[in-house]
Amino acid sequence: MTAIPQATYRLQVHADFGFDAAAEVVTYLHGLGISHVYLSPILQAAPGSMHGYDVVDHSRLSEPAGGRPAFDRLSTRLADHRMGAIADVVPNHVAVPTPARLNAALWSVLRDGPGSPYAEWFDVDWGSGNQPLLMAVLGQRIGKVLADGELSVDGDVLRYYDHEFPLRPGTENLPIAELVTEQWYRLAHWRVADEELNYRRFFDVDTLAAVRVENQEVFEATHELLFSLLHEGKLNGFRIDHPDGLADPRGYLRRLAERTGGAWVVVEKILEGDEELPSDWPCAGTTGYDALLRVGGLFVDPAGAAPLSAFHSELTGEPADFAPVVEQAKREVVKHGQYAEVHRLVELLARICQDDVRLRDHTRRAFHLVVVELLVNFDRYRAYVVPGEQPDPTAVRALEHATEKARRNLDEDQQETLELVRDLLLGREAGTASRIDEHARQELIVRFQQTCGPVMAKGIEDTAFYRWFRLTSLNEVGGDPEHFGVSPEEFHAFSARLNDRWPRTMTTLSTHDTKRSEDVRARLGVLSEQPAAWTAAVRSWRSMAEQHRDSELDGSAEYLVWQTLFGTWDNGPIAEDRLQAYLLKSVREAKRRTTWTSADSDYEELVASFISGVLGDQAVLAAIGEFADGQAQYIRAATLGQKLVQLTMPGVPDVYQGTELVDLSLVDPDNRRPVDYGQRIERLAHLDAGARPRGLAEEKLLVTSKALRLRRQNPEAFVGSYKPLPTSSGHAVAFGRGDSVVTIATRLPVALYRLGGWGDSTVVLPEGDWKDVLTGRSVGSGAARIHDLLDELPVALLTRS
Repeated sequence: MTAIPQATYRLQVHADFGFDAAAEVVTYLHGLGISHVYLSPILQAAPGSMHGYDVVDHSRLSEPAGGRPAFDRLSTRLADHRMGAIADVVPNHVAVPTPARLNAALWSVLRDGPGSPYAEWFDVDWGSGNQPLLMAVLGQRIGKVLADGELSVDGDVLRYYDHEFPLRPGTENLPIAELVTEQWYRLAHWRVADEELNYRRFFDVDTLAAVRVENQEVFEATHELLFSLLHEGKLNGFRIDHPDGLADPRGYLRRLAERTGGAWVVVEKILEGDEELPSDWPCAGTTGYDALLRVGGLFVDPAGAAPLSAFHSELTGEPADFAPVVEQAKREVVKHGQYAEVHRLVELLARICQDDVRLRDHTRRAFHLVVVELLVNFDRYRAYVVPGEQPDPTAVRALEHATEKARRNLDEDQQETLELVRDLLLGREAGTASRIDEHARQELIVRFQQTCGPVMAKGIEDTAFYRWFRLTSLNEVGGDPEHFGVSPEEFHAFSARLNDRWPRTMTTLSTHDTKRSEDVRARLGVLSEQPAAWTAAVRSWRSMAEQHRDSELDGSAEYLVWQTLFGTWDNGPIAEDRLQAYLLKSVREAKRRTTWTSADSDYEELVASFISGVLGDQAVLAAIGEFADGQAQYIRAATLGQKLVQLTMPGVPDVYQGTELVDLSLVDPDNRRPVDYGQRIERLAHLDAGARPRGLAEEKLLVTSKALRLRRQNPEAFVGSYKPLPTSSGHAVAFGRGDSVVTIATRLPVALYRLGGWGDSTVVLPEGDWKDVLTGRSVGSGAARIHDLLDELPVALLTRS
């Protein structure tokens, strides 16, 4: 078994699917062609966690998943099959659990404040007067809580319903109001957090507190068990969650590489536009959102952009351009969810400038305006500026670009402040005073970068993506709804770049964070080729469903229902409970008519009533079914095409749990539903017995298993060259790996079939005798007719016979 994966399979580990359950499917995964299981976070998480990102104890493996004994049994089973394991690592934050005592480090800090041995673990702004740590957990203002007697003392613990907090030694016998004020924490109404929170958190989640992993002691303590498992051979690499939240991502990865001996590590990094992973990061690459964008885009027709955009605006009233939607959403996030972070940046700027007479006249108001404009106009998750180092040209360009865009909303005096802030963020000289606070300057550089990510994620992924969706398959993590389609030339250039610079990066089509599974996106992608037919269909469905639609129903919510019904249609509609849960999450994330923190129950009921009405209307469902059934051959081509391309392109392919069959899942928690492995084991045995696939699901399983097994049998080919192969049709994408593997896939099949098929279109195969491992057919070299290659399946995977 090699320490570097050939292919990974993501498993969501939790109480209902623990390490023993994972061990039970190892034989099946080995048969599928997987080299490494890719486990969600395995350390002890908060009670009831289904994802594991809310770690409370780094010294223990997840007890609900079976703890160390069950993990060892999984490791033994993997070793028996010469397989390995990759673990998801969460270095940026830990849980603030209920009760807080479950996190011993946090409990110590709450009790002893800056005097706790764990005080340096947490990224807390204690202030010059050792201000208490804000715990915004109260359901009403503290005065009302005290008046209603909702707080009680129990020995050395302060209780508030399910919450427990330690008492500062010596305060146990004080009157309750005085006792509360004498703690190292301040209990506050939950709404106070966005404005006054003084610990860094994950995005806007109060229950996930950032840790200072840049501190060597914290790094070692939080990784000790993981390193031990790695050195024992029970782990072979790591997936690093949210590196952009760290004070020094490059420094963290360098320490990780040193401590692991250069183990295989990929980072959950979202690259925007033409952004590339920093070349000085010692890692194998990303977790694959950049590949997901390009692979999915191959099966989207750019010609559909304008008509679908016009129809979207007609139904929803949204602008044709996505940019203003993004700007508005980011402004809202900065104003509300990130207000405390903005305030902290402003205070740092004020502290820096007050010590220099040349800079004193820049005001807090001007700093606030400038910081807001820079955050709103910054077009990526981070600029990698390291205090004390010359900034990389890429970082300079990113900040300069944001500065130029920010000028539009600032007057002349504010623009002068803008230029000062830009220079400070780039570590340039600004002012001459010897008393200038160098620590504050360094902290400003780091904290601004740590704030850019949450503004991007909450503003775009978790707000704008739920407001503007001319084609929802493009509204994906790491995606760009305005990047409508990817040409074969663009895909080949991207793949060649990966093969040259990041050959061991991860590629993926579905993750625990994707808004829709790969197969939902494939279905939706075929609409890009037939906007007129789709427009007519939706207009017809809307007319038929008029009786179910309240006049107050938002056009965006309704259009999302129609797209979701089509994207998840599988011989019938999605189950109502799943669709209801998805739309509820969607309208709350959109934050227009209702939100998570200020729910409008009347509007939410209106949306729910519309869904119930549509799903109960057999005439409407029959019309949707008729349209969906007419797309079957196009959906088949897109589903199999994107899967084969992802599994054979440069990089290490990941298969998200269950997606070796057709999987029509929506956003978390829908994509964490239990996987029926018994069915998958039976279907794989059916195919391995030489039987023909029974429908699209088994065709996808055939493509997945054959491609993964070929990677295992011929690993050299998949770390060799990447060669685009000439085709005489734009409806085919073809490439070679090494000198012994060729992939051919059908793209944009609607126009192809309208033209009557492939005709005399050809693909030029390298010299030699070839065999399609999917069908067993032998093929010669040179200009081969695509029709002959793809008459049985819309894809082909050739290897030298």
